[in-house]
Amino acid sequence: MPSTHKLDKPWDTDDIDKWKIDKFEPEDNKGGSFAEESSFMTIENTGEPSQLSPIHAKFLDLLAQTNPLDLKTCWPLITRVLAQHHIACTLDLINGSMTVKTTLSTFDPMAILNARDLLRLLARSVPAPQAVKIFDDAVAMDVIKIRSLVRNRDRFVKRRQRILGPNGSTLKALELLTECFIMVQGNTVAAMGPYKGLKQTRRVVIDCMANVHPIYHIKEMMIRKELAKDPELANESWDRFLPNYKKRTLSKRRVPHKVTDKTKKVYTPFPPPQEKSKVDLQIESGEYFIGKQARERKAREDREEQQREKRKEKLEARQKEFEAPKEASSEKKKKKHKRKRTDDGEADA
Repeated sequence: MPSTHKLDKPWDTDDIDKWKIDKFEPEDNKGGSFAEESSFMTIENTGEPSQLSPIHAKFLDLLAQTNPLDLKTCWPLITRVLAQHHIACTLDLINGSMTVKTTLSTFDPMAILNARDLLRLLARSVPAPQAVKIFDDAVAMDVIKIRSLVRNRDRFVKRRQRILGPNGSTLKALELLTECFIMVQGNTVAAMGPYKGLKQTRRVVIDCMANVHPIYHIKEMMIRKELAKDPELANESWDRFLPNYKKRTLSKRRVPHKVTDKTKKVYTPFPPPQEKSKVDLQIESGEYFIGKQARERKAREDREEQQREKRKEKLEARQKEFEAPKEASSEKKKKKHKRKRTDDGEADA
């Protein structure tokens, strides 16, 4: 049988984008409407959403950090966007929860998952006009938990501030290079954008929490972006263009107070003699055999003797201030006057 692999395919032309994701239409769903209703509820203080039942995928996430007035203002926009995908939604400001669920006319299985991601973004204070872009097929979202990466609270706050940078400049540079929207909120970092940008964002954020400054990743991404424009370097390694940062220890070495003599000594197989203890020294001096009162009296006399010596030294130093300075000898004065007379005579001449 002849091979059909090398035959001409008139329908396969160069202008066809084979990576293009076509929009999901109702006729693409061959199975019809869903047999069960899927719903998601958010309550914003539990970190990871939990599944309540195997049939209903309900994710809980408390809205404590989200302003209810902002949600109430933007809720009509969210309702209109969800209605286009046949998703029902409710906002409960009394209990502090948001719920989305499928309807009988829902045809896209991914719509409910996108609606769940929409609620997670809204719960982390992402603006509603930006959050509704999650329904685009080329846009995904990621929530990075950063609180558990650093134990110390002050250190965590300082490293989280590095992601923002001065006046938000570092965050803006990351958004331009990764083509992602990044929101630093509390103990999490929410990002939405293309999958490649989300992967880069997660790596930068986790390394920043591990004490690697984001500026190093920003420089590397800028170089990669410029190298990608050159078609000649498409099949070559870029390692020679990328910066290689070496970790340096900047802490100063502790300098000991007593510097020991490290000159080479003669090797002896015998260990050094054992140092005498305080009791041994007292036995040698005979202090150990005297009574307790006599020992205390001797210690007091030694202490008083040291005090008398220090007092005497201070008194001598104080008396030196009142000593008269030494006057110049008479011979030096005569020579000085003679020299002055000769100078005056030369001046008159």
